[in-house]
Amino acid sequence: MNNTKIKVGFITISDRAARGEYEDIGGPAMQTWINSALLSPYEIETIIIEDEQALIEQTMMEFADNKHCNLILTTGGTGPTTRDVTPEATQAVCEWIFDGFAQQMRTVSLRTVPTAILSRQIAGTRGKSLIINLPGKPEAIAVCLGAVFLAVPKCLELLDNSNIQIDLDFVEKDFS
Repeated sequence: MNNTKIKVGFITISDRAARGEYEDIGGPAMQTWINSALLSPYEIETIIIEDEQALIEQTMMEFADNKHCNLILTTGGTGPTTRDVTPEATQAVCEWIFDGFAQQMRTVSLRTVPTAILSRQIAGTRGKSLIINLPGKPEAIAVCLGAVFLAVPKCLELLDNSNIQIDLDFVEKDFS
């Protein structure tokens, strides 16, 4: 197995955060969760961008194709408003969409948040990168990552022979 570090990309998609009018809380929440979940060493790439589909697509392609992120997590832009175009951007750049990720994230989220049915996040792959859309609220990010993260190491292994170790106690804690 390949023992090199993986690279995790964190993309915050928010008009207000990109303009500095609002503190990015989604990006740090993703990073904190991943820091607790991953036991293997990893590098990070981060960016905050506006809710513009072409910019989201370009950023995802940059993170996958040029920055070689194994895992790309996005936060924001998955709701029902006209500015929420993250799923459309993800669909446009991915070769494969994994519906099971979205189904599981919504199923688990619906246990505590009735409006989770409005969430449109998806997941898929571009080349050797797994892209997962997450909601914008830190609590929802944790629930959604917990719902799907057990599948991430295997997906990354299949994509590029990555070998990552995760803290199973941490990842599985929301399901006890």
